[in-house]
Order: sequence, then C-alpha cells, then structure tokens
Amino acid sequence: MSLRLHAPVVLPCDPSCAVLRDAVVDVVDGRITYVGAISDAPAFDGEVRALSGILMPGLVNTHAHSPMTVLRGLGSDLPLLRWLQEQMWPNEAQMTPADIGTGMLLGAVEMLRHGVTTSAEMYFHGRELTEAVLAAGSRVVFGGAILDVPGMDWKSLTDEISAWIDADGLRFGPGERVELAYGPHSAYTLSAPQLTSIALEARARGALFMVHVAESPFEDEAARTEFGSVPALMKASDVLGGRVLSAHSVHLSDDDIALYAAYGVGVAHCPGSNTKLASGIARVPELLAAGVAVGLGTDGPASNDDLDLLEEARLAGLLARVSKMDATVLGAAQALLMATRGGADALGRDDIGALEAGRWGDVVHVAADDPAFATGLDAPDSQLLANLVWGSGSRRVTDVWVAGDHVVAGGESTRVDRHEAQAGVAAVARRLRSV
Repeated sequence: MSLRLHAPVVLPCDPSCAVLRDAVVDVVDGRITYVGAISDAPAFDGEVRALSGILMPGLVNTHAHSPMTVLRGLGSDLPLLRWLQEQMWPNEAQMTPADIGTGMLLGAVEMLRHGVTTSAEMYFHGRELTEAVLAAGSRVVFGGAILDVPGMDWKSLTDEISAWIDADGLRFGPGERVELAYGPHSAYTLSAPQLTSIALEARARGALFMVHVAESPFEDEAARTEFGSVPALMKASDVLGGRVLSAHSVHLSDDDIALYAAYGVGVAHCPGSNTKLASGIARVPELLAAGVAVGLGTDGPASNDDLDLLEEARLAGLLARVSKMDATVLGAAQALLMATRGGADALGRDDIGALEAGRWGDVVHVAADDPAFATGLDAPDSQLLANLVWGSGSRRVTDVWVAGDHVVAGGESTRVDRHEAQAGVAAVARRLRSV
C-alpha cells in the first residue's frame, strides 16, 4: 500500500514545530517514507490524494478511561474522591466485559473524529477493549487497571497482564495498533510494596507503568506523611527507572519535578478533567522547563466530559498562562507539540506523534473551510498555528489515516456505524440505571 497526501500546509510536529508549505506525506506499507516540499519529493508510484487544508500527525491521548462513555454525566458536580466512591466504582462494578467493549468502541470512534489516533487506556477487560479499538482502526496502549480494593485481587490483575505480554508480546495487531502496559491505579489504592512488585514486572518486560499521581490535594495524605510525596514514595520503593507515566501530577513540588526529570518520568496532563473536578492546575511550565516529557490526556469521558485532545491543548495553554499571569509562558506551538510529539515522548514511543520517516503513517487532515482560517492558509506561521490551536481545534477534522488506513472520511468512521455504537452505549446506560 502506497499513499501520497498532498496539502497546502503540513505540520510534521518536529521539535521546532515547523510549518511546511505545499508539501506531501508519503506512506508505504503503513510507515512514513517522506515528509517535505512537493518540489523536493522523490518519484512516487502509488495513490496520490490532494487535500485542501492542513495535515498533521495523529494526536496522542496519554491518559484515558474511554469505556466510561457509558457513564458520561454521572456525578458531574462531585469532587474527585466522592465522584469515584459514590458514582464510578459502584457503576463499574456492574459493567460486564461486553459493556466495556461497547463503551470503548464509541470512545475510539469519538476520538478518531477528533483526530486522536492513539489513546493510553487504564481500564479492565483488555481483550474486549482492544478488540473494540481494532474494530475502529485506532491505536491503544492498554494498561490493565490494578487495585487492591474489596472485590479485586491486585496480584491476579498483575499476573494477567504479565501473562498476556509473555504470550503475545508488548505490541501486536495490524500496524502494531495494540501495546500492553501495567496500570496500577494509585498510591492510595495500592501499598508501596505492591507498587514495587508491579514496577519490577513492568521493567522486566520493557512495559509502560502508568499510575495516577497527585491528582487532588487530599488523596495522598498518608503517602505525604510517610514519604513527603508520592514521587518520593515511588523513588524509595524502586518504582522509577523504567518507562513510567505519571497521570495528572497536579500537586508536585520542585523536588518532585526534579525527580521526574532525573528518572525520565513522563507526565499526562489532563486540564479538562482537573478543572471540572476542581483538582487544581498542574505546573506545566515548570515541568517543561525541567525537561520532563509532558503529553495531554482527556481522562475519562465521565470526568471531562469529551474526548477532544485539541480542546485539551487549548485548555493547557490558557491555564498555564493564567496560573503564571504570563501570556507568553505557553504558546500555540508548544500546546500542539504536547498533543502530538510530547504525548509520544511521555509514553516512551518514537514511532507515533510526528510526521517523520520511519514513524507510523498516522495522519490527520483539518479542512480550512472554517471561520478560524478565514485569514488564509498563507498567513504567517505563528498566526496559522494560533488559528489552529486557539480557533479551530478539531471541529474541521475530516479525514484520518492510521498506519496508512483511511479510518475517518468526511468526518465519520469508515469502519463503524457511529449511530449503532451510540445505541449500544445507550442500552448499557439504561441497564446500569435499572440495577
């Protein structure tokens, strides 16, 4: 399969966030082979598609619980811990594996329509979840959720992921669409020795260890009393050193940030969820200044309540500016890079998140027929990026390719009937309400 996409503007999301004019992206057998000006492009023997707007990499959602589409709107005015204990956990206890597949299918379709081609999911029943992702044609980093709470055996949950990786490998599926990971929930649902045990399993397999850290100011009082902070607990417990993704990370000290930088810990910044649950504003400018890889996450569709990562990019920039009272602290280019390349870096991936030779051909087309782009695609680079991040967002995403496969056309999934997926979620939601 050979595909050349030609557009007036290509945003490869390289470290400088360059803007390429009259450029192409070549994808051969699922991988990118060339990105650059059409005038310098090599001879090409394959399908050529001329597009009218902007091409950019598929967005990388570094933290989500997307099967929660079936729980969207529940407990929407509660703070984090009450929201979990009174609404999420009781309802999740009633969800079947099939329910999780149903919720994930709609979540994957929703994300693809917003240009999100990869999501890092911490949830349960990975077989059903990954089957739904493959049906939609997107990518997933599945971190099997691990908790030590009534009704859950943390060791069995850990062993289940270890056995799956040992059987199928860390990545598998067409275009390596599935990656397996460990999802220990937090330091308040697992003990320090349990976190150590899970981290050892992950490091032995080169797998990602994704964990909620310092989301709200009240969740980790015991850890702070004994260790000073959850990052300090993680260091003392030999959790750091492998591939670690710290979700939320709102309430970090200077020492915590330095620790993350020293150990290469990635951060999944979830500004929409953090503001809706009144959890706080993460110290993103300080994290970036320290060299910490920061990506963006939507969190679950019951705490955000959508799965729109460009909206998160906009929020991340606005919140960083108002938290520092400095309109220069985080620009449109940085916000876009957090949604793409930064997310890949936070996950420890170098094969997604940018349009570069050798990476997977995950490409998003944003049409320019929108008031946000009325100033023209020939506007100066900084103005064009500003219009995309602050103005347009994802509302004009029309086409998406994953590993070169056309999975969204005309704004709709090419693989899944969205209306049927919505009806499936409605049926699950009705049953949960009747329990």
